[in-house]
Amino acid sequence: MGSPPTGRQVVMSVHPRYAEAIMDGRKKVEFRKRPLASDVSVVWVYATAPVQRIIGCFEVDATVTASPGNLWRRFASVGCIDRADFDRYYAGSSVGSGIRIGNVIRLEEPAPIRELLPSGVPPQSFAYVEPTDPSGRRALVVAGG
Repeated sequence: MGSPPTGRQVVMSVHPRYAEAIMDGRKKVEFRKRPLASDVSVVWVYATAPVQRIIGCFEVDATVTASPGNLWRRFASVGCIDRADFDRYYAGSSVGSGIRIGNVIRLEEPAPIRELLPSGVPPQSFAYVEPTDPSGRRALVVAGG
């Protein structure tokens, strides 16, 4: 993955179809209602039901905060979401965030959420990974893959 990431890491819950699109390189931007902290460098992808596993991670290339309309104009072609679903997701929101996806690593064996979040409870949107969490997979990314 190039140089080792230096910022914080999060686990993000993602619907399986979008999680797979991230892992296979089709999805280049993940849309969110609220932005990540500016120091987040790695996002672990937790594929929600029926998968219910961490399937890989990606480096955060950049985060863009803008109106949903501006996000759509800028990233519609690389977001792997149709306009109706996008509009439903952002209904009532005046601002959103587009997380530009950098290098991606797919885990050889999907991992249970407990490997990164000791509670074992998947986040509603995303959760910060504590640096003290004992996780070989986390060390894999810090070491550069």
